[in-house]
Amino acid sequence: MRRRPETSAVRLTAGDVVRRRVAEGHYVPQWEVEPTRRRHGHDPSASRGRAPHAHDPRPLRSGDPHPPRSHDPRPERMSRDRAVAASQSAAPSTDRRAGARRIRPTTSALRAARAGVVLASCAALAVAGLTWAETNHLVDGFTMSGALGADAPHSTGGAENVLLMGLDTRKDLDGQALPEDILKQLHAGDSSDGGYNTNTMILVHIPADRKNIVAFSIPRDDLVRMQGLDVSQAKIKEAYGRKKAQTETELQNEGVTDPKELERRGREAGRAQTIATVRDLTGVPIDRFAEVSLFGFYDLAKALGGVKVCLNHAVSDHYSGARFKAGEQTLNAKQALAFVRQRHGLDNGDLDRTHRQQAFLLSVLNQLRDAGTFTSLDKINGLVDVAQRNVVLSSGWNLVDWAQEMGTVSDQRITFSTLPVVRYDTFDGQDVNIIDPAAIRARVQRAFGMKATPAPTSTSPTETSAGGSPADSTSMAVESTAPDSGAAVSNGSAVPCVN
Repeated sequence: MRRRPETSAVRLTAGDVVRRRVAEGHYVPQWEVEPTRRRHGHDPSASRGRAPHAHDPRPLRSGDPHPPRSHDPRPERMSRDRAVAASQSAAPSTDRRAGARRIRPTTSALRAARAGVVLASCAALAVAGLTWAETNHLVDGFTMSGALGADAPHSTGGAENVLLMGLDTRKDLDGQALPEDILKQLHAGDSSDGGYNTNTMILVHIPADRKNIVAFSIPRDDLVRMQGLDVSQAKIKEAYGRKKAQTETELQNEGVTDPKELERRGREAGRAQTIATVRDLTGVPIDRFAEVSLFGFYDLAKALGGVKVCLNHAVSDHYSGARFKAGEQTLNAKQALAFVRQRHGLDNGDLDRTHRQQAFLLSVLNQLRDAGTFTSLDKINGLVDVAQRNVVLSSGWNLVDWAQEMGTVSDQRITFSTLPVVRYDTFDGQDVNIIDPAAIRARVQRAFGMKATPAPTSTSPTETSAGGSPADSTSMAVESTAPDSGAAVSNGSAVPCVN
């Protein structure tokens, strides 16, 4: 068996290092060599076990008594110093003493240079720290929710599905009534109106390449089956409020009396119920969700400073406060809220309202992109400060990074559609939309690039008979033309015109 040759550590002196570096053609700054100390055999760097001032790749650690030093690699400085060294060696020496010290910068000059480096380093660290703190503040300021559930199914291959929920409540996150002056701006009644219905639900599919985004609006009056509630069927918008009320009653029976805790836990249950209901209806996983209240929408619209919309016809509605001329126009926050809330006086009621919401979102996205908002931390900061007061996000969603990533994708296309309705009817004394869940499931899964799967028995298609009692839709006969869900709309240079 061949034995390895024995090796031993070789400690280099300053002179050895200088001679080796000169022989190899490396630049050695004039002030790195101190002949007097070498002549007396004093080498403080060698006493620490490494060559003096040799390049040390170790990272600088806090508390390191001997920070590593590196040389200035700039070629223009290297060429200049080599020229100076050459001219000095060519000139006749005026000092006859062997090994005379070369001229080095003064101690005060060295201290000033080192102080400049320290100050520059501190400034860089301060800027980096402020940037980190600002970004961290933007991310940490949101109310986060675990309503998705730890065991929830997720998309694969880098794609993701996002559920956007607009909550029609006139209360804040703690369940407190909004101030009277704000309610007047909303033109939406008092704090007892609205309840906790999710009047807006938009399911968005974002593919892995972030290019062709597909979004479906879910009409709020769609009659669907409910799981774990006191009713087997209800409008899909009621899933949130029914579960919230049921959960709060159960908590009160257990002795919970704190209003804020009841509100928080009740809302979490409502979010989870809505997510589960949408998931059962469409058959697709939901990876993220965002919830915004009525006032939150108003506040965000105000921060935008005006949004362009386009109407096919002039409208006047005293319920929502919508009074607009035909054509393209820019709306302030109060007008924007009325624009997306109006359903009275429209040919297709709620379905036309979903088209307005889609057109509004497309206009906002185009406006933000054109203004460079997604690539500017300062501009994002202004919007995020408002969003933090009103928006609830699913846990783990870094909205700032996500928005900047999405906003820098080139040739991005976003297409909005509304899920189809078979017909209008009444159920339990209420106007409802009769839908075909199997057809909806197949359409959504196909648009999201998934293989269509049948609905579970518990969420089979639902129908109502003439008397308003549940019946199997497999024998459904459509007696009239299906309501118009409208054509798909996509982002582009023009503002989409709607009814």
